[in-house]
Amino acid sequence: MSTVFIFGCGDVGARLSGLWSRRGVKVLGLARSDASAGRLSRLGVTPVRGDLDDPASLVGLPVRGCCLYYLAPPPGTGETDPRVRALFSSIPAGEEPAKAIYMSTTAVYGDNGGSWVSEETPPAPESTRGKRRLDAEALFLAWGRKLRVPVVILRVSGIYGPGRLPVDAVRRGAPVVREEEAPWTNRIHADDLAAVCVAAAERGRDGAVYNVADGVPGTITQYYNAVADLRGLPRPSAVTMEEARKVMSPGMLSYLSESRRVDVRRMREELAVTLRYPDLAAGLPFCETEEER
Repeated sequence: MSTVFIFGCGDVGARLSGLWSRRGVKVLGLARSDASAGRLSRLGVTPVRGDLDDPASLVGLPVRGCCLYYLAPPPGTGETDPRVRALFSSIPAGEEPAKAIYMSTTAVYGDNGGSWVSEETPPAPESTRGKRRLDAEALFLAWGRKLRVPVVILRVSGIYGPGRLPVDAVRRGAPVVREEEAPWTNRIHADDLAAVCVAAAERGRDGAVYNVADGVPGTITQYYNAVADLRGLPRPSAVTMEEARKVMSPGMLSYLSESRRVDVRRMREELAVTLRYPDLAAGLPFCETEEER
């Protein structure tokens, strides 16, 4: 791999860029503003100006022969992803990347009542965020088949890491659902996710889907309690699900409406990834931000 191009170079993209840069690989990143370009430059990433919401700005992007990572989120509304469509419409025949990695979400499985889900489980998203991601998955796979570009789909669980913990929510006393009613959730440390992204480029099969999590499910309630304990804060008060529907935000209720445990055997076996943080207990102590040290 001589060049990678990251679309959506936020926190995970920054970690991913560091892994590739240390291997001597040139890293490009899409920048929609001067501030974004400056941030990428400080990371050692070569900024390329463009805006996924402005298709005209994407014409002529230097993607030919690179490994394209699409980590950018879809718009916040609707059931489709026009940003992915804008990118594909801007890449002319003969200028395709050598491989494409799309970062999706396990929300495409919808609610499974706490059952285990594997890549063979039929997607059945109930939330619009899950439907947007499934739409983008289908776009990537169809585009790859048409242009003979190998495509790998990563269905990623909840991401945690430095600066990504719900510390503010715990500090302000946001309630959680009592343990016996809390849904199953799944997590992956941001550093491990970046490592999985590298492995997907090196060993991911064309057309394959990989669930990405640490393989040790828990509940949101357990997660919030663990964060409170880590920071020496009082544990959140617990409420019933009925009470939660009256006091919690629609976004949080959307997450609480889905329960599943994610099987990651394919990730471990085919991508040969050994996680640095194999469970939440191992990863949480390494989630301090620079400001907290």
